[in-house]
Amino acid sequence: MKVATAESTPRERALRSEIEKIEKESGAKAISVALHDLETGFELRYHPTRWFHAASTIKVPILLGAFAAIDRGELLPHSRVHVRNRFLSVVEDIPFRVESGRDSNSAVHNAIGKMMRVDELAYHMITTSSNLATNLLLGVMGAAAVNDALRELDVDEGIELKRGVEDELAFEKGINNRVTADGLLRILVLLAEGKAFSPALSRRMMDILHGQEFNQGIPALLPKAARVAHKTGEISTVAHDAGVVYLPKRKPYVLVILTEWDQSDSGRSRTIASISHAIYEFLTLTPADA
Repeated sequence: MKVATAESTPRERALRSEIEKIEKESGAKAISVALHDLETGFELRYHPTRWFHAASTIKVPILLGAFAAIDRGELLPHSRVHVRNRFLSVVEDIPFRVESGRDSNSAVHNAIGKMMRVDELAYHMITTSSNLATNLLLGVMGAAAVNDALRELDVDEGIELKRGVEDELAFEKGINNRVTADGLLRILVLLAEGKAFSPALSRRMMDILHGQEFNQGIPALLPKAARVAHKTGEISTVAHDAGVVYLPKRKPYVLVILTEWDQSDSGRSRTIASISHAIYEFLTLTPADA
C-alpha cells in the first residue's frame, strides 16, 4: 500500500471539506477516516492515526489471528472448541463471564456445554458480533499469538489487542483494545488483495465479513448493487465501521470510519453512512459529473 500524498485537486479538497462538514454538523467528538481505492490507487487520510477504543472492530484482527493458526496447521476450520462462559481477566486472573443479555448473539450462548467448530465461532464473532465466540477463540489462541500474527504480516501498527471482550475489571483500569483507522485499513487491504496467508484463506475471511448483519453504517446509503464485507463496532462512546466495498465493473475500495461521541449523542450510524456516501460519490462520479 503506497504512502498517501497530500490532497491537491479541487475534488479531493471538496471531499475533505465534506467530511469536515459532516463531522461538525454531527456533534461527534472525533472522526477518523482512512480510504484506499484498489481501482485507482487513490488514498484519503483524515486523522488516520488517532487512537479509538476498538469496540468490536478488534474482532477483525482476531479473525486474522484465527486464520493464521489455520494457516500454520495449529487449528483446522472444523476443529472443535468446548463452549464455556468462564474467562480470566487480565487483571489478576479474576474470573468473569459474558452476560447473555449484553451479547448480540444467542446461538453461541445456547451451545454452552457443547462443542462448536472454529469456523462457526469465527462466523458468529463477525456476522452477529458474538462476544462469547470472540473470547472462546481468544481462549484457544491467546492474545499473544494474534499479536504475533499481526507482526509477521506487518499489520500490527495501529492495532492494540490487550484483552478479551467484556473484561470489566480491565476496562475499569483503562486496559482496552485500541485501533486507528490506518491500522484497520492495512488489515483489510491485505484481505481485499488476497495476500493474507493465501488467496483461498483471504477469500474465506472475506466471505465471513460479507455475512455482517449490522448494515446501518457504510452500506446504508450505497446503491443496492454494492456489496460490503465489513465489521462494525459500537459501545457507549464510540461507533465504527470498517470494510471493503464492492461495486459492479470496478475493483473494490477499502474504507474505515471511526467515531467518538458523548454518551447521550445520537445519529452515529447516520454520520458514518453520510461519510460513506460522500466517498462513494467521489470515487464513482466522473469529474464532469461532480
